[in-house]
Parts: sequence; structure tokens; C-alpha cells
Amino acid sequence: MHSRASLGLAIAIMLLAGWGTISALDWPWKAKLFPLVIGIPLFCLAAAEALWSAFGARGERQAAADFQLSTDQPRDVVIRRTALAVTWIIGFFVLIMLVGFPLAVAILVFAYLKVQGKEGWLFSAVFTAVVWGCFYGLFDMLLHLPFPPGWLFTWFA
Repeated sequence: MHSRASLGLAIAIMLLAGWGTISALDWPWKAKLFPLVIGIPLFCLAAAEALWSAFGARGERQAAADFQLSTDQPRDVVIRRTALAVTWIIGFFVLIMLVGFPLAVAILVFAYLKVQGKEGWLFSAVFTAVVWGCFYGLFDMLLHLPFPPGWLFTWFA
């Protein structure tokens, strides 16, 4: 049953990815870039899954495993670490809304390195500059993606 369901899902994903990729071929370059970058690898991965499901070795079935946070750490440590990760993620979303995506990336990287990573000022500044430069070079200069300004820039501009 698992193999047939996996094969069916892989074929459905292949059809959807193929349709999206073929449909995007007639679009202007900037419009078709995202569907092609996502659709072609998605089609290839789904094809690999379909081949694996159809022709792969049939191993013995194992029982489904339940999700567990962690078994080698005390529960309070696991909960504290999970809450900390969720707090960083929520903080990133708030930063994106307040100052916009490009500036939020730099602020998050720097703050995470200083606060969570306990890195020095020089390393944090250089690493943040490199990450932001790669981000800016790829998304702004190469792909020309427009990022909306943050709320603070619209409120006080």
C-alpha cells in the first residue's frame, strides 16, 4: 500500500511540475525564472521517487515512529531550546515587517551571532557584511526582486 501511494503521489507531482514548467516556457524571462527553478528540480526529484517506488528493493516494513522532541536531554532543557528557536523565528518575522527584508537579514544575522553565538564584534560584523552582500547581490542586483519597505520606513518617511 505504501509503495502504491508513494508512486501515485510522485506521478501527481511530476504531472503538476511538468505542467507548470511547460506553461512557464512562453512567459517573459523574469516571470518564468521562478517556475523553472522550482519546477525542473521538483520534476526530477518526483521522477526519482517514482522510479524508486516502482523498481526499488522492497525491504521489510517498519512501524511508524512517533515524533519525539529529544530523549537524551531533560524536558525543561528541550522546552527552553525550542522556545528560544521559536522566539528567534518570530523576531525575524517582526523585523521583516518593521524594517523590510534586506535590513532584517543583516540585523538577525548580527544579533544571532552576538547574542546566541557569543561571537566577537569583528567576526559578527564581517560575517554579517558577507551574508548581507551575498543576499543583496543575489536578490537585488542579479534577480532585481523588489522588497517592500518596512513599516517603520513607511510610517516615518
